[in-house]
Amino acid sequence: MAEPEQPPNRVQQEGSPCASGASPAKPGRPIIVQKYGGSSVADVDRIGQVAERVVAAKRAGNDVVVVVSAMGKTTDGLLALARQAASAAADPPRRELDMLLSTGERVSMALLSIAIQARGFEAISFTGSQSGILTNDRHFDARIIEVRPFRIEDELARGRIVIVAGYQGMSYRREITTLGRGGSDTTAVALAAALGAERCEIYSDVDGVYSADPRVVPDARHLPELDCAVLQEMAECGAKVVCAQAVEWARRSGVALYARSTFDAGPGARETVVRRFAPGSASSTLSARAIVAEGNVVLARAHGGLRLDELLRAAGELGLGFRDLSFGHGGGAFVLPLLNVPDWQGARRKLAALLPSIELVEGLSAVSVVGDGLTATAEPLTRFVEVLGRARIASRLTVAGPLRLGALVDAADAAPAQRLLHASFVEA
Repeated sequence: MAEPEQPPNRVQQEGSPCASGASPAKPGRPIIVQKYGGSSVADVDRIGQVAERVVAAKRAGNDVVVVVSAMGKTTDGLLALARQAASAAADPPRRELDMLLSTGERVSMALLSIAIQARGFEAISFTGSQSGILTNDRHFDARIIEVRPFRIEDELARGRIVIVAGYQGMSYRREITTLGRGGSDTTAVALAAALGAERCEIYSDVDGVYSADPRVVPDARHLPELDCAVLQEMAECGAKVVCAQAVEWARRSGVALYARSTFDAGPGARETVVRRFAPGSASSTLSARAIVAEGNVVLARAHGGLRLDELLRAAGELGLGFRDLSFGHGGGAFVLPLLNVPDWQGARRKLAALLPSIELVEGLSAVSVVGDGLTATAEPLTRFVEVLGRARIASRLTVAGPLRLGALVDAADAAPAQRLLHASFVEA
């Protein structure tokens, strides 16, 4: 899908180790970037708990930058309001969605700054645009192209704690943009890279990354260390602890990630540390690390006569991302993840109008085994197919690569598929 034209001024592409070109505000004084998710700041009491943790990091001798998400389910509530305001036959305009949704993080940042100041520490809150987060010109799922954290550096030099609204930035056309679901993670890692931070701490309601979703697979194992490549593949396939764009930033810039629970601050609390190369990540043997599932995906089948350039043009017009594309003279297939599609029913109607020959299969989930060396031999894929076959779980589309084996299955089969694959690949 074609990216919009880049601005004529100097641009540091996403993943640049230090997009601002500036050094930390106080040489010798470490900078810590902390990110808190929506469950961590769901109400005023939890915001107070976060303020205590932030103040403790400051007392420990660090310069602290905090990135916050919107409170609880605020973003979902704002999306629902937008759909109510739009007529049934119209999609909410993506530009106006960005204007609306970016207010959620602004509430969180201001309340946290107030709570920190009430505890006797100087703090200041910034929006994404005030923080120097510059993006491309896509709405609702923009990508960061440059970070200019000059105002943040100035406030750190004054001894203040800086609170940043996550999930948002400003395009080179000076439009407010949002970064897609999980975008606060991306804000935090991008700032950590630009500021030369010692580390980026990602706080949520779980104590790190597991080998599967513990709510679905009771025997899921906590993973104390991961390399960026495996975690990025997990995130692309539906794991929600850290978003894929954030891991991509960390991989390219060398920022170490620490995934922790906001609610477990005691000694010996578990965490997952993510580095570019985790111990043992260079092993050439088969290593299945996790089972990941993603709901709300659509299988698209393109029959003969449809050209690839027509497909790409339609996807670009509708702002649809896709993956697992396979295309030839007789047609092809691909997967549409709907996480960052604000109105799928409207997009579906437009896609069918633009490409009448396309077939769309809904009600599916993608289930994946993620690890290393998964296509070094035929055995892992053979085992994958046999595990699903014995349980009579039909795969609508099967994909295989060195880091991932995946299948599209009916949504009702996703949970049993995860448990069976975990037993066969991770527990075994």
